[in-house]
Amino acid sequence: MKYIVRALKYFAYITLLMVLLLAVLVALGMVSSDVNVMFRNGWKSVWMILGMFLLVALVYPRFGYTRRAAHVLGSYAEIRDGVVRYMEDHGYRLEKEAGENLTFVSRSLLKRIFRIWEDRITLEREVAGFYVEGLTRDVTQIVYGLEFKFRNPDGEA
Repeated sequence: MKYIVRALKYFAYITLLMVLLLAVLVALGMVSSDVNVMFRNGWKSVWMILGMFLLVALVYPRFGYTRRAAHVLGSYAEIRDGVVRYMEDHGYRLEKEAGENLTFVSRSLLKRIFRIWEDRITLEREVAGFYVEGLTRDVTQIVYGLEFKFRNPDGEA
């Protein structure tokens, strides 16, 4: 279900960006406001463009989101404060803590808006650390950062 919601959000976001771009071009007088003049095949072109946007929106969540293991050794009580501090230092705030699982969201409202509120990072406790789930780029940075921080406690991550 989460996948479908993400795909629909991305479709709406991409479509909104296109509409805003075309509105600016029409307002500046660079293109006609008539769809049949703006696009070679008129409304048929609009439907084809929306179809392409839909395909991209359906595929993007598959590659844009991931789940990876972060090997962070130690008991939860020993590492919890360090993990929370690391995430806060990297622009996240603790949203929820359920048992030994942590959920973080971005502190920046602008970042949350541009990511259409899909900025959540979930750390699910497992034997050798955490499973980190979220945007692929963020997950990669967080996994490497946490592993480095807890291997080198005095080093900056």
